[in-house]
Amino acid sequence: MRRFSGRFRSSLIIGLQGIRARKLRTLLSMISLFLGVLAVVVVQAGASIAERALLADLELTAGYDGTRVMEMQASQQAAEVLTTTAKGRSDAVVMLGINGIVGEPGVLPVNPGGSPIDEDWGPPMNCDENGCVPIGGPEGEAVELRLTALTGDVRKFRPFRQESGRWLDFTTVPALAPRLVLNMEAAKAFDRHHVPAEMRVGGAANNVTPRFTGVVDDGDGQPRAYVRLDELTNWLPTSKLADPNTSGELRLMMTAGSPVEQVVTSKLKAMGNEPYAFTVESRKEQEKTLTLMRLVFFAMAGLVLLIGVAGILNVGLATVGERVEEFALRRAVGTPRFLLAGIVLVETLLTGLFTAAAAIGVSVAGLRVVSMIVGSSEPLLRDVQFPWEAGVAGIIAGLVAGVLGGFVPALRAAGIPIATVMRA
Repeated sequence: MRRFSGRFRSSLIIGLQGIRARKLRTLLSMISLFLGVLAVVVVQAGASIAERALLADLELTAGYDGTRVMEMQASQQAAEVLTTTAKGRSDAVVMLGINGIVGEPGVLPVNPGGSPIDEDWGPPMNCDENGCVPIGGPEGEAVELRLTALTGDVRKFRPFRQESGRWLDFTTVPALAPRLVLNMEAAKAFDRHHVPAEMRVGGAANNVTPRFTGVVDDGDGQPRAYVRLDELTNWLPTSKLADPNTSGELRLMMTAGSPVEQVVTSKLKAMGNEPYAFTVESRKEQEKTLTLMRLVFFAMAGLVLLIGVAGILNVGLATVGERVEEFALRRAVGTPRFLLAGIVLVETLLTGLFTAAAAIGVSVAGLRVVSMIVGSSEPLLRDVQFPWEAGVAGIIAGLVAGVLGGFVPALRAAGIPIATVMRA
């Protein structure tokens, strides 16, 4: 073991001396290899960032991986069971969704049916044997959106990005004027259309005066607003929130293993309401797509890396050709063939490592520049950190390129006969 350690140390020292003595050739080798290693680093960094972006978008709409989600037919009994069971719990949140219209009373919203503000789904229609006629009144300044009433902080399960203002505070006494947090599409609608602060919800005896407290990115393309359930029920009973005739939504999100699931399931089944429960597995569902994406891009990067390997191989063979007498003299004084091959291989390995360090440094600096330039418009790139996987991939690529580019020159150096020293 000590003998191997001594040979390795000798190879390392002589290899470093060889690099220092042939700076220009080392620089040429690094230049030929740089683009290949940089391609591997960039591909790995891009794949890691793209994977995080894809999973982040899925988490916005579906929830964190491992979250248990229960969906069921909206009904008054089911809503009462869910809200009663999940009330005051931190491991479960109930989401009840209905439509609401904010703006002038008695007019047709600018986005009938709660459509995205830049799309036109057309007005609601009343159809009978005589045909269909639009309903909703004359056109006016009003915005229709989806109201999602919450029993707790849903951000434990869905990582909404706070864009402005503040999120709902569930620790305070419920207010008579419901506080609404808008999503990006709803905020865009109210930015374009300055409507009166009056909200009407189907089933409510009176119109409500809401207060907008913040804007979040929830990944939803439809206008949506989030409100505390206990504030909305000051004006609208729970039975109206879960009315299937008003396209109500009823969903329960909870942590895995929460006792709420078993309690709710047994109560709903006793009432004849069969819930559908599933676990969010976004990463598993996208694994094939992510793997295919990585393979395609790594194949392209591998081709560029092979070109770099060919360059370092060329330089290595030329260097060995120039050092034939030196290697023959070392053989004459008793240097083993293994050590001669190690000297050449160490030089190419060190060249590969130096190139990998340069490529990683350029990638880190480039990512910081991109983050500074486009970070304000792209939340995902704001304060993004360089993926450690990309650094590891760059080091591995440098080592592999060093081995592939130095293997043949190392064999040639080890095979130089002692008689060659007579040429000196």
